[in-house]
Amino acid sequence: MTTTPRLALTAAVLLLTVYTHGATAVADDAGPSTPPGTAPSPAAPVKVDPTDPDLKLPEGATLAQAKVLDIKSVVEDQSGDERREDTNADVTFALQAEVLFGKDSSELGGEAKARVSVIVEEIRKQHATRVRVFGFTDDLGSSAHGDTLSRQRANAVQAVLDQDLNDPAVTFDVRGYGEQYPIADNSTEAGRKKNRRVEVSFPRTQQ
Repeated sequence: MTTTPRLALTAAVLLLTVYTHGATAVADDAGPSTPPGTAPSPAAPVKVDPTDPDLKLPEGATLAQAKVLDIKSVVEDQSGDERREDTNADVTFALQAEVLFGKDSSELGGEAKARVSVIVEEIRKQHATRVRVFGFTDDLGSSAHGDTLSRQRANAVQAVLDQDLNDPAVTFDVRGYGEQYPIADNSTEAGRKKNRRVEVSFPRTQQ
């Protein structure tokens, strides 16, 4: 019995992160779990001509099915108050609770609305019609309280997004996950601060 050799072709992609004023690129420290509905979906792979002589395939060999490598760019401002993630499929903004709300509160402050307006402009730029707004807390206090507070905070951010967008074509998926899906270590205050956040994500259409 003979088998036909198969070679996999992997495309290497170089990702350029642009440094903007007041922002630095940081390594992705996200935990292994991400909220449901935010996993990126692969785009169509680049078509490769298997008969191209430059591939120099051994006689009788064929190409394996192409795979799409998801690429993630993460930019966090120097204070750590805001984080932006870009993948092939989605744009995600994570805003720390301290810059949005008072302690144990779901009422947005003045600075918060200015930060949310930046997200509004990006939603318009991407022509997104479905926006996910997810709230998260640290693991202090009861789980039930964290679930309620995170949902109330997500509702508050969604209300501002909806008002500023003023577009009936845009639909929202709003959830409060409480202490689920931490992105940092809850055993330190620095980690808990990162986990107290509201994330706004939507599909990307513009590169």
